[in-house]
Amino acid sequence: MIVIIKHLVDDVFPEAKKLKIVKDNLNTHIYIAILQTFDFREAKRLIRRVKFYYTPKHASWLNMAEIEINVMDKQCTGRRISNENLLITETTAYQNYKNENKCKINWNFSKEKANEKLSKYYV
Repeated sequence: MIVIIKHLVDDVFPEAKKLKIVKDNLNTHIYIAILQTFDFREAKRLIRRVKFYYTPKHASWLNMAEIEINVMDKQCTGRRISNENLLITETTAYQNYKNENKCKINWNFSKEKANEKLSKYYV
């Protein structure tokens, strides 16, 4: 994970001022791992360029990610794609469209609905 962060900062998004990285579970030791992996100056540079957002282990964000992947599959990738370049072209166009049009998921699963649905699991 730590080497991937350096790759993202330096190679994939070198023009970005700060990368916002969503992690699927709480791991508060990531900054320490960066400090342990790289020399201090390099670690400090990388830490300044990333911001981690941690999602709770029980959160519904995974459902939203699954919904988005399903939509992308139906609208973009749900067919035989003959080569990597075409896949990159298609998914990039899809991503650009979604970003330019500020497409969002209208998530309406409230805390009350969650409590009602999951109450049978509470002790």
